[in-house]
Amino acid sequence: MGNENKISAKVLFAYMIMAYAFSFLIRMIWIWQFQDNPSFYWNGQLMINTNDGYFFAAGAQQALWDMHQSNPRIPDMSGFGLVFFTTLFAQITPFSFETIILYMPAVISSLVVIPIILTARLFNQTLWGFFAALLGAVTVSYYNRTMVGYYDTDMFSAMAPMFILFFLMKSTIDFDLKSALYAALAISVYPFLYDQGLSVVYAMGMMYALYMIFYHRNENTTYLSLVLVFVSLLPFPLAAPFSYIVKIAVVAGLYLAVQRVSLEQKKLMLITGVLFVLFLVFGNVFGIILSKVANYLSTGTKTEGLHFYSVVQTIREAGQIPFSVFAQRISGSQLGLVLALIGYIVLVLRHRVFILALPLVGIGMFALFGGLRFTVYAVPMAAMSAVYLFFAIGDFLKGKKLKYGFAALATAAMLYPNIIHIVGYKVPTVLNKAEVDDLAKLDAIADTNDYTLAWWDYGYPIWFYSDTNTLIDGGKHQNDNFIISKILQTASPDLAANLSRLAVETYVSSGYAETADTLFKNKQKDQLDPNVLLAELEDPAYTLPVKTREIYLYLPYRMMSIFPTVMLFGNLDLTTGKPEREVVFYPTRAVKNDNGKVIFANGIQFDAQKGELLFGADKKEVKQFIVTQNTNEGEIKLQSQHYHADAEHVVIYLQSYGQFLVLDSQTFESAYVQMFILGKYDADLFELVVSSPYSRIYKLKK
Repeated sequence: MGNENKISAKVLFAYMIMAYAFSFLIRMIWIWQFQDNPSFYWNGQLMINTNDGYFFAAGAQQALWDMHQSNPRIPDMSGFGLVFFTTLFAQITPFSFETIILYMPAVISSLVVIPIILTARLFNQTLWGFFAALLGAVTVSYYNRTMVGYYDTDMFSAMAPMFILFFLMKSTIDFDLKSALYAALAISVYPFLYDQGLSVVYAMGMMYALYMIFYHRNENTTYLSLVLVFVSLLPFPLAAPFSYIVKIAVVAGLYLAVQRVSLEQKKLMLITGVLFVLFLVFGNVFGIILSKVANYLSTGTKTEGLHFYSVVQTIREAGQIPFSVFAQRISGSQLGLVLALIGYIVLVLRHRVFILALPLVGIGMFALFGGLRFTVYAVPMAAMSAVYLFFAIGDFLKGKKLKYGFAALATAAMLYPNIIHIVGYKVPTVLNKAEVDDLAKLDAIADTNDYTLAWWDYGYPIWFYSDTNTLIDGGKHQNDNFIISKILQTASPDLAANLSRLAVETYVSSGYAETADTLFKNKQKDQLDPNVLLAELEDPAYTLPVKTREIYLYLPYRMMSIFPTVMLFGNLDLTTGKPEREVVFYPTRAVKNDNGKVIFANGIQFDAQKGELLFGADKKEVKQFIVTQNTNEGEIKLQSQHYHADAEHVVIYLQSYGQFLVLDSQTFESAYVQMFILGKYDADLFELVVSSPYSRIYKLKK
């Protein structure tokens, strides 16, 4: 591929500005689509669209307004770059907090265009970098995880490694130790920005070492560069942010020191080798990489101790994905991915230094087995590779106009499916305004020391909007899922109340240890039979710990669609890991009513005259049919028709929602169905404090 004349800094800057503007404006499509929807607004601004964002937002709330002081899981500003920068922007800019967390993903993630363009400039092919930046900034996987409202550390996921890659590559081309210094400094701060990608940076560091030693083993600069990189990869046993500050100071100090000291190559090789060993040992390199792989490939229940249900297999992003989805995420289409792979091979053959990008390509390929989240790492390199191929093909055309015209058209063709995806990717906000109103009402009556028990999907938003604590959340959803699931599905109000109080007080008094493990003494010599304790908790006279705080039970309408999944975690005999019973719970809608025979969207048929359900050819009798209607006062009116007293199925028509529910009679007696759907509860144990069609929140009286 022929080289262009080296462009001026002004033109380079113009390319960056145009690519950045393109990336940012494309992300504004979501704003334009939803700006007129009042249900997506809170405090005068559109709300964010990722649950995990509320984790970091709560951390910023604590730093700015001293909220969540009793919550042990709030991220500290000193240890999380996203919380730090959010707090900083809230203090130095005129924008509201809600505006900052909404737009920050687009502002930060669009910076990825800079290292892409700079990397291409290393080879005097800035236009290649410009086209690649346009593509890489908006490709499906990167866009999905960095769109406006996707307030999460993913905004750093691909952008930061690309800066590291650029500096590493530059150090092999200009062989200037200063480039290695910049790479080392970027590596030093990377965990502060995106600690989940630490294994990727470790792999990049090792690849850099192999490359330098294989191709440049006789150069002193090689070993000096590796000294800086290995030190930056070493974990410093200090609390954040001091660990990052000290590491940066040490790396900078080493750079200055080696400028003044002359060492023999053998000594440099020895120092480098020692640092490499230290990096492998204290960095727990293989442990981190293997644990990541094991975590995303694990299935089923745990084999040691009690058998809790694993959450990994219920998360889409952690499961295996089809090749078509994999290709769409990385390049926008299957053809696009094929072109990117061919382009990468051509790129490495012509510029071997792109071997350094292999960890990013490799972790992207791992997505086929590990799940969607890994695809994002490969996006920038896939874009660079595909566009490079277009320029390489363009070399066979006569004249620069034809060459650049072909590259532009081919890049536009690659962009097209990604733009189409973005236009159609209408992700709603995590909660709507009415749901947030309910949590705000809870905030008005609850104390910051209180606990709200809810499924883990709603943990972070509960922190943010109600300033109460939770037992499980988006990052803590292991064995304690069993407890919340059991509370939600038990037919015993006493068990629900007693387990709620026991779980919260145990969690606090144990120093915030895993409550289920503490209660059942999981994996200990005196491990308990959970079934015995659960049976005891059904006794109204069960002796509970002293009450130290209020406890609330949050039951949202939106949980109805995932309630069968919620039940998986508590519908277990923990001693065997086997389900206790078969659950029937089908939320659906009517598509046809033929003289009392209702046909549902999921294919189930309900004969309202005979009281029968047809599951295909399988006929089941119905115990009762209930119609619910929500009033403006927050009450629920019920009408019921009884059919067969010994039947095992119930049909509910939620008139206010236009939704039907087919369920088994035991699930019908569950706390969620009784307390949310039917509005029935034991007034001696619970008090209804917030009620709306979107959620019902109960205060525990015990």
